[in-house]
Amino acid sequence: MRPARLYLVRHGPTHAQGMVGWTDLPADLSDRETIARLSAFLPADAPVVSSDLARARATADAIAGARPRLPDEPGLRELNFGAWEMRRYAEIERESPELLRDFYEAPGPVRAPAGESWDDLAARVNATLDRLLRARRGGVLIVVAHFGVILTQVARAGRLDARAAFAHRIDPLSVTIIEAAGEAEAGMGWRLLRVNHAP
Repeated sequence: MRPARLYLVRHGPTHAQGMVGWTDLPADLSDRETIARLSAFLPADAPVVSSDLARARATADAIAGARPRLPDEPGLRELNFGAWEMRRYAEIERESPELLRDFYEAPGPVRAPAGESWDDLAARVNATLDRLLRARRGGVLIVVAHFGVILTQVARAGRLDARAAFAHRIDPLSVTIIEAAGEAEAGMGWRLLRVNHAP
């Protein structure tokens, strides 16, 4: 497999106040200057793939330009917050303080009710990206996705546990870049080049 490089782009802002996972909210893409700078920063001939949620799809379309656009990938969706979806932190804290604390302070196997854990998310995203890279035999890929999705790859490339990964900011329309020389399966050889870069 050729050396691989991933340009991980977080979708445009939603301005939502609750926990937004699989809820299909639109992105605010009104900042055309930022979008133009982002598109110009990204490799001109790299294909673009996105989550199948509208906020990621629309962002990918906005930055794609003449780049090849790959089919949307459900495996690149944000974490599924289950029963916590679209609810505010304070409301959930009143209802389930211990579970919420464990969810953020000891992430890994802890799930929101009827939702996913960090471990579930990482396994899903890793498998999706590995499949895409195998199909292309490595190379460069622009991936438009979500906060949690990008953090799984920060953890993977930085060899970080989930709590350390959560300490990173990933702003809307930012770029995180990771690469691997040769075989990149299971995170072997990945390294972080940039995190939360604003073009």
